[in-house]
Amino acid sequence: MKVVGLVSGGKDSCYAMMKCIDYGHEIVALANLLPADDSLDELDSYMYQTVGHQIVVSFANCMGVPLFRRRIQGSTRHHKLSYSMTPGDEVEDLFILLNEVKRQMPSISAVSSGAIASDYQRLRVENVCSRLGLISLAYLWKQDQSLLLQEMIRKGIVAIIVKVAAIGLNPRRHLGKEIAHLESYLHKLKELYGINVCGEGGEYETLTLDCPLFTNACLVLDEFDIVLHSSDSIAPVGILHPLAFHLESKLAADTVSDIERSNGLFLENMDSVCEVLGDCLQICEVECQSVDQSCDTAENKEHKVHISKTGMNTTVSISCWLQDSCKTSADLQEDLRVVLMKIESQLAESGFSWENVLYVHLYIADMCEFAKANETYVTFITQEKCQFGVPSRSTIELPLLQTGLGRAYVEVLVANDQSKRVLHVQSISSWAPSCIGPYSQATLHKQILHMAGQLGLDPPTMLLCSGGPAAELEQALQNSEAVAKCFNCSISTSAILFVIYCSACIPLSERITIPDTLETFLKQVKLLHSCSQNKSEVLDSIFLYVLVPDLPKRASIEVKPILYAVDDTETCTGSVAEVLPSKTGQSFGGFGHEPWHDFCFQKCIVPGKLCAVILSITDELSVKICSECTGANPADGVCPNSLTERQMNKIAKFCIFLTDRILSENHFSWDDVMNFRFYYPSCLLMSHESLSRIFTVVFEEFGEMTKRIQISEEPIFTLVPVLGAGRSATSMVDVITCELFAQKNPSQICETGEFERAEGLFKIK
Repeated sequence: MKVVGLVSGGKDSCYAMMKCIDYGHEIVALANLLPADDSLDELDSYMYQTVGHQIVVSFANCMGVPLFRRRIQGSTRHHKLSYSMTPGDEVEDLFILLNEVKRQMPSISAVSSGAIASDYQRLRVENVCSRLGLISLAYLWKQDQSLLLQEMIRKGIVAIIVKVAAIGLNPRRHLGKEIAHLESYLHKLKELYGINVCGEGGEYETLTLDCPLFTNACLVLDEFDIVLHSSDSIAPVGILHPLAFHLESKLAADTVSDIERSNGLFLENMDSVCEVLGDCLQICEVECQSVDQSCDTAENKEHKVHISKTGMNTTVSISCWLQDSCKTSADLQEDLRVVLMKIESQLAESGFSWENVLYVHLYIADMCEFAKANETYVTFITQEKCQFGVPSRSTIELPLLQTGLGRAYVEVLVANDQSKRVLHVQSISSWAPSCIGPYSQATLHKQILHMAGQLGLDPPTMLLCSGGPAAELEQALQNSEAVAKCFNCSISTSAILFVIYCSACIPLSERITIPDTLETFLKQVKLLHSCSQNKSEVLDSIFLYVLVPDLPKRASIEVKPILYAVDDTETCTGSVAEVLPSKTGQSFGGFGHEPWHDFCFQKCIVPGKLCAVILSITDELSVKICSECTGANPADGVCPNSLTERQMNKIAKFCIFLTDRILSENHFSWDDVMNFRFYYPSCLLMSHESLSRIFTVVFEEFGEMTKRIQISEEPIFTLVPVLGAGRSATSMVDVITCELFAQKNPSQICETGEFERAEGLFKIK
């Protein structure tokens, strides 16, 4: 990609551009913001470094690329972490600057910045890039600062300290010194006082005088003043004000003094330094008028739109699909538009909006139309509509048409509050895959971390890693771990449930390696985690493998973890412990408790808080279930691919009976259920409509008999057609697989005192 580099003059922005070149990109322009008043060295800004701006103009000559500069007119008006367009804010100066760069150089497609740890700066750069259709490159993001500093010095960045504002740094002793000479001292200050060795906490700022990017010339500082802003005895603040400097050509022996040059330019083409003007407020107002474009809300009455909805008070799952859409539509975008409109109306009826959505499962009939699906998706779910953060998302292809459904099927998880915390990094970096667009890496709500589907993408290149399915799985797990670390947890210790989507393109011979790769990776990370100071409890994760026709980018594997991320701000919590036994759920459908039932399911329980269950009905179990209920001889057999509705009715009753028993034994009710999915193979030769009718009738019978569940107009379960599912990648042949996730409302537990601590256990009153 052709890239414009945001430069402040410091080491970080220069090294970020060097990383861009390492990954095959080309730096074709520079962009810089400076104070409106030349006499000022520094502005009161959280966004821009301006100390040394008098010298940055020479970067154009040193690198041989054009430099676009703008004098900052705005100030900090939008104080929240997540930025939205605000007329008069200093961020709009960056928008105007990059907009002009893009106008003059249309081939530019990306912007490089030196963000390492500041979400404030990263989010604002991403906002501007998103509005301009540019990609944010932040290759230093989330990197270890000690290693970064070492790399910068080793790879030839010569930078001096131009501002100090931290304990242990003295203006008169350290200003003007090269970072290479202070490296060991900075590490010492880190050990003593915990400073950021790269200066990310504002401890110091730098000015680059030379680096491998400077192919034409390097900078030499001849004279400077030291200006004290604060003479505090513990952490004095001072800056270096340059008085004179010159360039030393790397192409010839001659040097040119900066003070002898007109306007500080040393370029044959005077247009190579361009000052960008324009009124910040006026341009923002014009853009505001074009941002909010409402879409057509007229629903196509020919579509048979269906809804399912769980009944939990605090978090609700809503699913929407089309029945027999192929008879009325041959277009994915139309089907998806109708589905999203229906969900939008359902949200509005409850007083909610897309802002309340935590997670989206986007199922489509053909992955070749993924780009078209995104085009429609972004007309409904935007950052402007989700000021508290866009939902996380997973996208997979399903055999929708083969089971009598439309081309689009959507599930959303909705919260009745705005307490979610969203991680949405759109910049391409070495940290984890970026989410360019209105979907985020992860959403934390009520201690549940809902992570987006992770592919085996190499973060800095955003390309699938080579080496086959096992290599993709390992990379996807590394990406998942990087995201989990941002929430102070690990997939090796905090994961409740892993759903592993496997593409049908994986040969059976290679599926064998997938469980071993997963187990080995989790053991290695768990070992590293046990050596750290984090002493959190280790959950016994459960696993579900789902076989699907295709995945985004033709990936072999997509990993979707759900984690229990303990939030230190929650006061009404307890340790993971066993609960006292409870009475077994009521008998239903002729089933009573049998020892073999325990081999049908996996469960992960956080007592009094979470309950996750995977229930697998294999061919053998379906024979046993149907035979046990009818009194038939198991030897007579049941053909899974041609089950009768009567046999499926028995299997449905068994699933609900066993699920109810697990919930009851662990002190959960059906009102606590957030997600309740049934995966069924398309080879079952039973339509989605028939299956839905069977399960609906069985639930109604269960509700009338047990009174443990309230039956509403919409079913509380979701039926998901797949190629196969199971608890192993090598045997995804379940007749039916049930995935259930239930959560107690923490606030209700605190208020009612439903659970109390007694002798290390949670006891029911």
